[in-house]
Amino acid sequence: MLKKMGEAVARVARKVNETVESGSDTLELRLEGNFLHRLPSEVSALQHLKAIDLSRNQFQDFPEQLTALPALETINLEENEIVDVPVEKLAAMPALRSINLRFNPLNAEVRVIAPPLIKFDMLMSPDGARAPLP
Repeated sequence: MLKKMGEAVARVARKVNETVESGSDTLELRLEGNFLHRLPSEVSALQHLKAIDLSRNQFQDFPEQLTALPALETINLEENEIVDVPVEKLAAMPALRSINLRFNPLNAEVRVIAPPLIKFDMLMSPDGARAPLP
């Protein structure tokens, strides 16, 4: 398990470093299914990033460095273990249009507080829903 996680972190770090070093205005970063539980700090340098796919990982905490990316429009965190979400920070993101939090064990407070505060699509599964088997 630790070996898989180490390999996944190394892959992600390489991908993020390639993106930062290329100097390109990368629009999308796809890191789904990599056993991730946190993001490398280099992600905060991706100021032109428009979409990030972090689905099917092992995040327990919402990766808050995403809230500092001004161009980010789409966040996919489907099928993780996230309980709490920084709703106020997400609501303040200028470009955010959609966040997918389906199949996360979100707490009841997020489910109640989020809808009136947000101006974007926030996808959530019904309370207690489980991800489909692969």
